Amino acid sequence: MKKIIKNGTIVTATDTYQAELLIEDGKIAQIGTNLSAIGAEIVDAKGCLVFPGGIDPHTHLDMPFGGTITKDDFESGTIAAAFGGTTSIIDFCLTNKGEPLKDAIQTWHGKSKDKAVIDYGFHLMIGEINDKVLNELPQVINEEGITSFKVFMAYKNVLQADDETLFRTLVTAKEHGGLVMVHAENGDVIDYLTKKALEEGKTEPIYHALTRPQELEGEATGRAARLTGLANSQLYVVHVSCSDAVEQIAEARSKGFNVWGETCPQYLVLDQSYLEKPNFEGAKYVWSPPLREKWNQEVLWNALKNGTLQTFGSDQCSFDFKGQKELGRNDFTKIPNGGPIIEDRLTILFSEGVKKGRISLNQFVDLTSTRVAKLFGLFPKKGTIAIGADADLVIFDPNVERVISAETHHMAVDYNAFEGMKVTGEPVSVLVRGDYVIRDKQFVGKPGSGQYLKREKYSLNTPLNQNEKLSI
Repeated sequence: MKKIIKNGTIVTATDTYQAELLIEDGKIAQIGTNLSAIGAEIVDAKGCLVFPGGIDPHTHLDMPFGGTITKDDFESGTIAAAFGGTTSIIDFCLTNKGEPLKDAIQTWHGKSKDKAVIDYGFHLMIGEINDKVLNELPQVINEEGITSFKVFMAYKNVLQADDETLFRTLVTAKEHGGLVMVHAENGDVIDYLTKKALEEGKTEPIYHALTRPQELEGEATGRAARLTGLANSQLYVVHVSCSDAVEQIAEARSKGFNVWGETCPQYLVLDQSYLEKPNFEGAKYVWSPPLREKWNQEVLWNALKNGTLQTFGSDQCSFDFKGQKELGRNDFTKIPNGGPIIEDRLTILFSEGVKKGRISLNQFVDLTSTRVAKLFGLFPKKGTIAIGADADLVIFDPNVERVISAETHHMAVDYNAFEGMKVTGEPVSVLVRGDYVIRDKQFVGKPGSGQYLKREKYSLNTPLNQNEKLSI
């Protein structure tokens, strides 16, 4: 059905203006004033912002980890994402050594089929590099449209890859148009510190953070960046949590390396002290990298403002406190890593960033949508408001005040990491390809309506913001 959105303020990564939008056949057909179309539904966005649907570049739905499985699958997870203003996600597809990459991809297609209510794509984990993997990668890129590959530098003996695997992945990505992603922590040293802590009887959740000091994130980030420069390739550092990693990314970019950085809301508003909550409540805040000392937050905010970090993901990876996080009551290494973040990603950045003057409204859109679309081969179909783009839109009330709580969230998990936090702003209605998924704060979507996104190859030729300062 045709729709005309009137009376709202349109916000993109570069512009803020008053205009009307005509939606037809799932696309933005016209932008102007006094628009009309026979049979069109009139949508009144008075007092609201209208911006491109959020794209979450970092989710883990229906993912096995530590002997259990994330509580949110592609149905509950994407419903929660939609309530939060996200219209597309890119989820991580885990591979197994010795098995064809296509097997893992088919497993993830099975997890998402008939469940997702918003559009979705996949990143692919690379745990080993050999002739079989190298021969499969062009097919993965060209046929599956999976153009980003994740290498873990942590989780020794489980997910961690060695430096040769990382370097050869960077070389191959450069050749075939892929973007390499890294979880940057020094897994070997973490393994040593973890074993030492357990030997000394240190089992509480806080030791998850103390055995993963930020120096090890900085070291791994710098190592990955230098290998990227040597390979003349491209790197995306996920979930940057601290000043040490920010400094390494800034240095790499100053040298002309194609290095990009992502952070997440939990690192901007929560800190290491949360892991010290009594009665094992600290386990709710166990994820990797861990929460850092509070002073790092200002460094991250400045990095978002000045462009050292370019995107904003959730690292959604939810486990119930009861029955799942509790697996590690007597051993912090057995606490499933991850938290429920997907629903509150946009509101926290808006409330703490835009409303408090840390970033501009246009930067907010760039961080949550536009830059992700450009880096991961979705632009200009996604990530912007322009004629011909998908009508993935959020009608957002910038003034409503509310309190985040597990009692009102839509994730399947039994707690909220931001419980009790007062925020300003909330999505009112959310459209994916012109159809309501959320209408007047009510879910009206349909499981299975989300479409799989085949993405374009990574390219530095994708238009960037007009006034962006780049060192590439």
